[in-house]
Amino acid sequence: MPIAVTWDHVHLRSPDPEATAAWLRDILGGEVVRAPGRIDVNLGGAKIFIAPLEGDSAVSPPPPHPHQGLDHFGLTVKDIDLMAAEIKAKGVTFTREPTTIRPGVRICFIRGPEGISIELLERDKKYT
Repeated sequence: MPIAVTWDHVHLRSPDPEATAAWLRDILGGEVVRAPGRIDVNLGGAKIFIAPLEGDSAVSPPPPHPHQGLDHFGLTVKDIDLMAAEIKAKGVTFTREPTTIRPGVRICFIRGPEGISIELLERDKKYT
């Protein structure tokens, strides 16, 4: 029998979990849910857990791009150009403006809290 897995969550550490959760809510429409010791955000059917940094623990800054390990996470949107205009008006930094990478697929990249790279993508239905 093959191994079967499903996504449960992405776990972030933040010096300001409240601000990180608020950004995910205000910019990407996530739903903030409080949990013991952290804040969760339900975002597009996925859970993001946001935990505070522990005490005086030193942390490394986000690595420069590109780097080994997790590079970014991607979110599907219905109208990338409209979404891009809306979040740009809210002051979001784009690291790659909306562009067509192949027929029926448009992407852009934005900078999230703590330097997280987030891809937004729109796929024409015939390419899904």
